[in-house]
Amino acid sequence: MLQKTAKKDQKWLLFFYSVPSKPVNNRIKIWRRLTKLGAVQLKGALYILPYSEEYHELCQWLTTEVSAMGGEGDFIITDKLEMLKNSEIISLFNKQRDDNYRNIEKGLNELETKVNSIKKGSKGKNIRRLNDQLNSHIKNFEDIKKIDFFSSKMRHEIASKIHSLKTELKKITLTDIKKGAIAQKILIPHKRHEDYQGRTWVTRKKPFVDRMASAWLIKKFIDKKAVFEFVDKEKIKGTRGKLILFDIPGNAFTHIGDKCTFEVLKEAFKLKSRALNEIAKIVHQLDIKDDKYNIPAADGIEALLFGIRKTEADDSRALENGMALFEMLYASKI
Repeated sequence: MLQKTAKKDQKWLLFFYSVPSKPVNNRIKIWRRLTKLGAVQLKGALYILPYSEEYHELCQWLTTEVSAMGGEGDFIITDKLEMLKNSEIISLFNKQRDDNYRNIEKGLNELETKVNSIKKGSKGKNIRRLNDQLNSHIKNFEDIKKIDFFSSKMRHEIASKIHSLKTELKKITLTDIKKGAIAQKILIPHKRHEDYQGRTWVTRKKPFVDRMASAWLIKKFIDKKAVFEFVDKEKIKGTRGKLILFDIPGNAFTHIGDKCTFEVLKEAFKLKSRALNEIAKIVHQLDIKDDKYNIPAADGIEALLFGIRKTEADDSRALENGMALFEMLYASKI
């Protein structure tokens, strides 16, 4: 998102184009692209977007695409429109986003009715289904937020409604858990950093999400001189000495309860920060897949990690590339 209100030096991108009337799907294709970007249609084939380097580049690509269709397209950068004030342009953007949010609101209202009508003793599958529906609405909400450049009023109303529904569903779920079984609190013993310096950390071969993230966490915050090695599953029991095993069942630094190895390491060494908490949620979502969190960006991170796994056969280099990705992710959040 660019900003909530227009700055004094606010600039705008005006994109205009024309394509041959046939095939019709060419015109629709460009329209869909502009709509997905969050552009507002001023008139005919004239669209406006808040200026950013990203959108400037996208307009260049759109112009090339229009040309390939046998049409003509161009764009200009301007700091004002003679017939519209900045406040009026912002109102156009907010009105368009409000329309998007109203579609979500309709679904949330239906979901709210279902939540309120749940009968005692018949929750189970109903709650799981309602959580899935809510997660779907949240994903749509997050997509619209990306193009809600000026933080429309409806955005805050929808966010509040989503929060309320999440709270209600959580209460019902916790009630079910208490009725069905005693929730046991998992205690993770705390460790001293000084006892884990200059050690060799061993994990399974073919590292992926949790092991890549855990290795980054170890090197970054626990043991800066850490060395990593890999072992075959059948040879794990024979691993002894001063080697530290992680993400290997039956050891201190592995899954405990519903926590992944990254979360266990983070808690064991008392590592606390907003950025680490966010990364922990992403790793949990990708590794545990229990719908505890719903972070749309996680899918893109998983795709990149899959790419590393497919293009790098050497485990050490794959681990280094994965750690580099988590370092960049961390840098983006601090």
